[in-house]
Amino acid sequence: MVDVTEEEMDNPTFRSDTVLSDVHLHCPNKRHLMVRLNAVGQPVFLSYFKFLWNTEDLASEKHVREVTTGREHQNSSGDELCDKHRSNQNKERELNSGVEALLDDDGDLEVVRRPRSASDLGAEDLLRDIVCPVILTKGREDAFEDEEQECNCSDVIKIEHTMATPLEDVGKQVWRAAFLLADYILFKRDTFRCCSVLELGGGTGITSIIMGIVARRVYCTDVGEDLLAMCEQNVALNKHLMEAGGGEVKVKELDWLKDEFCTDPEVPYSWSQEEIADLHDDCSVIMAADVFYDDDLTDALFRTLYKITHNLRNSCTVYLALEKRLNFTLRHMDVTCEAYSHFRNNLNDLENLQDREIKYTVEPIKVDFCQFLIYERIEQL
Repeated sequence: MVDVTEEEMDNPTFRSDTVLSDVHLHCPNKRHLMVRLNAVGQPVFLSYFKFLWNTEDLASEKHVREVTTGREHQNSSGDELCDKHRSNQNKERELNSGVEALLDDDGDLEVVRRPRSASDLGAEDLLRDIVCPVILTKGREDAFEDEEQECNCSDVIKIEHTMATPLEDVGKQVWRAAFLLADYILFKRDTFRCCSVLELGGGTGITSIIMGIVARRVYCTDVGEDLLAMCEQNVALNKHLMEAGGGEVKVKELDWLKDEFCTDPEVPYSWSQEEIADLHDDCSVIMAADVFYDDDLTDALFRTLYKITHNLRNSCTVYLALEKRLNFTLRHMDVTCEAYSHFRNNLNDLENLQDREIKYTVEPIKVDFCQFLIYERIEQL
């Protein structure tokens, strides 16, 4: 028997805390191409995330009409398929109407199953390869030449990321809330057009890159030179998407646990005084996705949020996206989501803040807008 005190039960320590990414669920039929090992020896993979429409026409209302027409055509095609399916069902009923049911000695229905043969399997099942990581031996451009030919460059976003990390490196993975926020950006693209935007906890940079397609300038921020280098690489991989609309993404360090911006020119990804002034003068949108998993960091983020918004010249809208992750806790002996509860408490405190110079209002957004990226939009988002 192990004697565990109540204090230890409330504050468990995990010696080997590895967080697994579910990014492979977004493209299950693709092999995950491992491109390199990062500075701490973690395998880095390159994944393609396909847009559900062509980004070259994001600003075109004509394309919106084409997408709508296409959906109507899909719906009509779906109706035809449903009619065909119903017709087949009716034929089966007609064929089976004169067949006597087979019963066993006890009078129960006896089901005769036809043996499964290779003819029952589709071509995809027969030819499907084993999905496993592949370490590239050719140059990066040559390695992805075949896949580049399969997809239009304007139809995909390419992201380098890891599959599993310790808790402190979760920013190197891709999470669903980032896709959800990216969907909202594309859905409300006219709202963000030509804006100056700040992302807190940008991680791999996927949401900032999507925002860079429609916004004028995006400051994508996080901490850790290795993570910021990965983010900068992703920005470079998708530069053509942003250049089409005249946008840009700047990767910068922003530590929520520090009071000031890092302005030391010797430090990578530091801020210049001109960039800080530009942020304070023009920023009208702040966003963050899936950064509410640790109570101390949540507190630090809200302090940073208050500090930055307090220094902005203009009013600002903050967009926060997250996935509620349910866990069983010994304290409650039940499945709870303590990180989300702590986030809501901070949000309520911010809304109820008595400050003569600034006022915050909180408004939930219904998650019923169109989906522009391929991922699983679960109800916990």
